[in-house]
Amino acid sequence: MQRRDFVIGAPVLAAAGTFVNGATAVQHRSLSVFNHVSLDGYFTDAAGDMSWARNQEPEWLKFKSESAGGEAVLVFGRKTYEMMARFWPTPAAMQAMPEVAEGMNRMRKVVFSRTLTQVTWQNTELVKGDLATETARLKSEPGPNMVILGSGEIVAQLTQAALIDDYQIVSVPVVLGAGRTLFQGVTGKPWLKLTKTRSFPNGFVASWYSRQ
Repeated sequence: MQRRDFVIGAPVLAAAGTFVNGATAVQHRSLSVFNHVSLDGYFTDAAGDMSWARNQEPEWLKFKSESAGGEAVLVFGRKTYEMMARFWPTPAAMQAMPEVAEGMNRMRKVVFSRTLTQVTWQNTELVKGDLATETARLKSEPGPNMVILGSGEIVAQLTQAALIDDYQIVSVPVVLGAGRTLFQGVTGKPWLKLTKTRSFPNGFVASWYSRQ
């Protein structure tokens, strides 16, 4: 596995929580993001690689495994979906991270793509309509909250459309020097509110932000 591989699929699935349909009001599901960035702010390096974010430090691995026990609707763009679908349903994934693999395969998944004609990963829905329109529709439906993994182009577009509610960004202590930012193309300088941080012995720092 190369590029974004399995490293972005593991943590924070539990952070999406579970939708509750109240007796008197309907609460829309939220949309969150989980992604790694380098110390100098890049989502991928100049070659599109994200293997620099992979790390086997025990506390970090424990965090990923514990977080994978929740329920969420996982949201992908085509590139991230294809990389995820090549890894998580395999015996290698079950051997490497059985708890995470079970969660990734069990959860409902949505992939936005105008070029895919079919999806083969279990519990996956292919959505071909307008990204912002379809995302707003999905958020209005009952069900578990939604989490975007990887999929930088989708993150940027939905940030611009003010449809992302929360961001969990993991800062990795590496300087890449060049690459692509997670929010490339976003205009208007949207402000986020820092709500929580957690550091790990490997130098990773997870920061939780909410849209103001």
